[in-house]
Amino acid sequence: MLRFRALALPFALIAAPALAQDLSAADAAKADAIVTDTLAKTGVPSASIAIVRDGKIVFARAYGKQSETLATASADRPYQIASISKQFTAAAILLLEDEGKLSLDDTVSKWVPGVTDGDKITIRELLSHTSGLQDYWPQDYSFALMATPTTPQGIVDRWAKKPLDFAPGSQWQYSNTGYVVAGMIVEKASGKPLLVFLQERIFKPLGIKAIDQDLAVGKDFPQGYGRFALGPVRPEKPAGRGWLYAAGELAMSASDLAKWDIARIDRSVLPPDDWKAQETTVKLTDGKDTGYGLGVFVGNANGHRVIEHSGEAVGFISENLVYPDDKAAFVVLTNSWSAGAASQIAGKLATTFLPNSALTASTEDAQAAAKARQVFDELRGGTLDRSLLTEDANYYFTPTAIADYRTSLALLGDPQSFAQTGRTNLRGGFVLRGYTIKYPDRTLRLSTFFDPATGKIEQFLVTPSGQ
Repeated sequence: MLRFRALALPFALIAAPALAQDLSAADAAKADAIVTDTLAKTGVPSASIAIVRDGKIVFARAYGKQSETLATASADRPYQIASISKQFTAAAILLLEDEGKLSLDDTVSKWVPGVTDGDKITIRELLSHTSGLQDYWPQDYSFALMATPTTPQGIVDRWAKKPLDFAPGSQWQYSNTGYVVAGMIVEKASGKPLLVFLQERIFKPLGIKAIDQDLAVGKDFPQGYGRFALGPVRPEKPAGRGWLYAAGELAMSASDLAKWDIARIDRSVLPPDDWKAQETTVKLTDGKDTGYGLGVFVGNANGHRVIEHSGEAVGFISENLVYPDDKAAFVVLTNSWSAGAASQIAGKLATTFLPNSALTASTEDAQAAAKARQVFDELRGGTLDRSLLTEDANYYFTPTAIADYRTSLALLGDPQSFAQTGRTNLRGGFVLRGYTIKYPDRTLRLSTFFDPATGKIEQFLVTPSGQ
């Protein structure tokens, strides 16, 4: 049997010159092995990482191919961190509350007119994903509208004026739309553009070089990549400007994001009660804990408190793990959104350098699994019943995509197992399920979104696993 051949990556190991490399040679070799092995197995072109121990950056290194035009990898280059930006938007709101310019309990209608039930949704609910506003970008691919530029008001007009997915405070469902509204509130309350406010109050005091991710494109920046199933890795075309805004507008290096993590550990830049507020999980009206604070997930991994968030932009995935009580953090930025290399690398680094701290990760589910397996088998054979897909999923599955799925999957033969892994979740009005597909010599991951009203598939993405 022919095996899928991973990209031959030039694993350049370039450390940021301004940072002391305090890991021992043996530990540095362990970090290098974790990253290079995962990149090779997943086909992700590059990664940039930073490790914090004892409240200091002790390791920062970039690996692989950052773009078609950059000859060597550099740890100083900014990657698009996408939804990790949400915690900065939430921090801006907290700072403005400190100044008495707004309250977390203010209703949205006080600041942004026209939002559905804006007189019932609070700013706190925007930041905790409990507002009921439908997510405008739940997919892990660019839908048709994203090819053209937009504005925050354009997003509000199209998505925030729809009927709510649920009564405010009654459920948790990730919503980029809520953060767009929150960013508009920051600008109205402060009288400044969101990024200008963040530069003045957070980035400059911490020495962080952060830029608008829409500007982090071109020959001097890391290039985003993608692939269809196990097909060739291809450069991705960036979305039109304005699509991420306060929900994920930032680009920065791994070391710069680590400076923010250190501020969290040290309780600096923001008042201590603001950090506490951000890390306090929000409860629903029925008393259920959401596991989410204000812009961050909050959990416990084998006795270690962990503050976590990932991010996904077009062609980029990032992961940020902070263990405040252990004074440790692990930042991983990657330039492909077609594999979970970022979270896999971060988890392995945490397991290696913070012992015992790895993140732990119905009939309807059975029916969904059967449909997912049907589509998977069709794609292996180069066919696709498009009646099973939504309009957006049909847009995604171009002739090139179907050809790459067939070419890369057919040679693998029949999988040994095809099973759902993790919980069934809701997001953006869709039902999310993940699957693990095992072969004798490799493991694949499948991410699916189902439309609960029609049962059709909104997202179907096969990616290699680093396991």
